Amino acid sequence: MAVKNKTTETNVDVADFIKAYVETDQKKADSFRLLELMSKWSGYEPKMWGPAIVGFGSYHYKYASGHEGDSLIIGFSPRKPEFSLYVFSPGDDNNKLLEGLGKFKMGKACIYVKKLSDINLDVLERLCKATIRYVGEKFEVQDR
Repeated sequence: MAVKNKTTETNVDVADFIKAYVETDQKKADSFRLLELMSKWSGYEPKMWGPAIVGFGSYHYKYASGHEGDSLIIGFSPRKPEFSLYVFSPGDDNNKLLEGLGKFKMGKACIYVKKLSDINLDVLERLCKATIRYVGEKFEVQDR
C-alpha cells in the first residue's frame, strides 16, 4: 500500500499564516523578508506545504523503492525556537558555502537559524540557487 506524504501543498494564504502563526514582531519581519528574497531568487510564488512550511516551487521524486511524491524545492518554516530553512542540497560546493553562512545549526534535512541577522544573506542566496539547480538536474520540476 502506498504511503501518502504528510507534507503536501495547501491553499492556505501564506501571509495569513505568518500573521497568525508567528508570535514575535522580529520573526514576522524576518518571515516576510524570506518571502521576498526566496520569491526573487527562485522565481516561484510562495505556497503553504502542510500546516507550517512555506515552499517555493515543487518537484516530483520517485525512489528505487517505488515511493514517489511531490516536494517543495526551497522553503522555510518560522518555528518557535528558530527558523527551519529548507535550502540545502548535497555537494562539495554547498558544504563550502556553509562555512560562510554565519550562526546556524545543521539538521538532517534543513538549516536552523534563530534570526536572519545571524546569517549572511548573500551565502543564503547562493545556497538557494544551488539547491534549485540541483533539484532541476535530478528531478522533474513542476511548471512555474
